[in-house]
Amino acid sequence: MVHADSSTFREGVDKREAYEQVLEQAKALFEGQRNWAKTSNTSNTASLLWHALHALPGASAQTNWAGFYVLDARNPAQLILGPFQGKVACQTIAFGKGVCGAAAQSRRTQLVPDVEKFPGHIACDGASRSEIVVPVLKRGKVVAIIDIDCAVENGFDEDDQKQLEALAELLAEACDW
Repeated sequence: MVHADSSTFREGVDKREAYEQVLEQAKALFEGQRNWAKTSNTSNTASLLWHALHALPGASAQTNWAGFYVLDARNPAQLILGPFQGKVACQTIAFGKGVCGAAAQSRRTQLVPDVEKFPGHIACDGASRSEIVVPVLKRGKVVAIIDIDCAVENGFDEDDQKQLEALAELLAEACDW
């Protein structure tokens, strides 16, 4: 049975171990829970990511937003705010706008070491300095994106990208989008 301790990460955990725990706990949380809205798979995933990143040393602990934007069923050219951890956020983002919109439009991860240098960056939280956005694809179509912001530059790297892309694949298969 899933327990709140699923989001407890041991002191001194390294990035690889933290993401392994996120993936393991996410699989357990998703079992038998396919509808993202009713069963809160994305809510629990946002919490897991938030706690995992804050358990790590260095830049990861400066994560200031972790969550999801999902495809707007009424306007398939935009994303709407989904479950998240952090300050209030933009409610809609058009494909092609900002880091999230770029990831949705290109269907590719956006690893941005300095958001101030990203053309058209949308500053929902002015404290954000770096960002990673990973599309969740179902049959080649964007159904959601994982969005994580950090309050320092270079907050994320290729290891984060690899692990978050694995999480996006898990979410794509575990939920009825």
